[in-house]
Parts: sequence; structure tokens; C-alpha cells
Amino acid sequence: MKYRNLHSWEVSPREAIQLQKELKKKISLKKSFNKVKIVAGADVSYYQNKMIAGVIVFEFPNLKVIERQFFIFPINLPYIPGLLTFREGPSLLEALKKIKIEPDVILFDGQGIAHPRRMGIATHLGLFLDRPTIGCAKSRLSGEYTSVGEEKGDYALLKEGEEILGAVLRTRRRVKPIFVSPGHKIDLPNSIEIILKCIVKYRLPVPVREAHIFVNKIRNDLALKMNKIES
Repeated sequence: MKYRNLHSWEVSPREAIQLQKELKKKISLKKSFNKVKIVAGADVSYYQNKMIAGVIVFEFPNLKVIERQFFIFPINLPYIPGLLTFREGPSLLEALKKIKIEPDVILFDGQGIAHPRRMGIATHLGLFLDRPTIGCAKSRLSGEYTSVGEEKGDYALLKEGEEILGAVLRTRRRVKPIFVSPGHKIDLPNSIEIILKCIVKYRLPVPVREAHIFVNKIRNDLALKMNKIES
């Protein structure tokens, strides 16, 4: 899977913020596909001074796994709120680069445009990949919302002033909602529809949840291997 090299990742926080502001002009929130047949989920786990980025590709809507790839990358930046992509983006792109079956839509464990500068990890990497992406986060980073109904599929709009950033979506009855926001080349209604079709038994959509389990297993295997070497 190819991606564009839009900028260097070796920048200062001030330069990173300026890049986000410039990239914001390139975001498209229009649906850019006819039918979704393949989706992917991406996530990152940490072990000591390394990041493990993982991607799992699924048939859609039956959610059968058809490919898994990962990439281990050194941690080069501390965590800075609002600049997560500059920490995790390079490792995720390298994992995505290994994917042979290209997805129609990619779900990220993080924000899309529901970000102070509209440049969450799903949006930022969507621009690099030039592909539809959705942010699926467990907590709010930006925007305000009213109460959400208790039934699966109920949602409240996540807004900043009059601007709609995403939706606070109930994915299971009386279970804490998640924060869905379009990343790039997709609109909010289609983002919500795809997320709900990816909900099976748990709060999180299958692609994101399975990617999380995948990278944590690699992390645990790596830790076990290191412990055996040290002992």
C-alpha cells in the first residue's frame, strides 16, 4: 500500500502545529467511494522504547480477517496532546505500507477532525494515504455535545460552535459511547454507518478492537522474549 510523503516527521512542536494548520486546507469530507468491500483497523502499542504498529484487514461486512501486518519502530518523540500523529504516524505508515490487500476504508483508534486543528490521526494519515479514513476514539479531545440516548445507534452531534466535528455514538445499549469523526474522503453519516456495521459484541468496532488485541499480543510476546534473554 503506497502513501504520499507530505512532510518530514522530524519537526519541532511549533512546526508540527503549523503543518497541521496547512494540511487542514486539504481535508475532504465528501464520500469518495461507491461500495465498501474491505475495511482495515489500525492501532499502536508500546514496549519500553519501541512502538508496535499493527493493521488488520477485513472483508466487509462479514468482518473476516484477510491480512495482518505490523511494524516495530523506535519512539522518537514524547507524547504531546494534539500532536499524536507525529509520534505514531511514521510507524503506522510503515505497517500500512506492508499491506497487500488495500482497504476501501481504514478505521483508526483516535480522532478524525474532532481535534483542535481538525487534524487527528485518522485525518492526518488519511491525507498521507489519500484514502477514506474514520477516527474512532474512546474519549473526547475537542467539541461539546448533549446527552446521548441509551440504545445502540443513538448519538449526539459533537460540535464546536456551529461546526460539526463528529458524533458521540452509542454502540451498545447502556454502554459508554464512543467518539466517531470522519478523517478524510468520507462524511459523518457514512462514518457512523460503517462503524455500526463493524459492531458485533463489544463497544468498539471489530477492526479497531482486533488491531488493539493484535499489537498488544506482539508487545507481550516481545516482553516475554526479552525476559527469557535477560534470565
